[in-house]
Amino acid sequence: MVARAVKAADGATDHAVPGTGTGTVTGTVKSMHITPEESKAAITRLKRARGQLDGVIRMLEEGVECEKVATQISAVSTAVSRAGFLVISEGMKKCMAEEGADSLDEKRLEKLFLSLA
Repeated sequence: MVARAVKAADGATDHAVPGTGTGTVTGTVKSMHITPEESKAAITRLKRARGQLDGVIRMLEEGVECEKVATQISAVSTAVSRAGFLVISEGMKKCMAEEGADSLDEKRLEKLFLSLA
């Protein structure tokens, strides 16, 4: 799930998170951007999840027992969710360090976390 960001005339960023059913979150908060170095842990988790997903596909192609496949799908899902939380966490830490805690919009953060649920 990817959030779309639109820059408003006043410099605020409007965010639309597909699949949340609630439309757009608006505010004067700058977008959270993290560098590849800051997202290294999330990248590692996602690469591991990609390997797990390849394994799930192989299991399905080979006709492996459904329970074993379901267990691996659950593991992939958990790995991707944790990577998402890492990305949001790093963005929050950076935002707080650069702009202070007041710059974090509670509703916006709630929507980001719920988009991972």
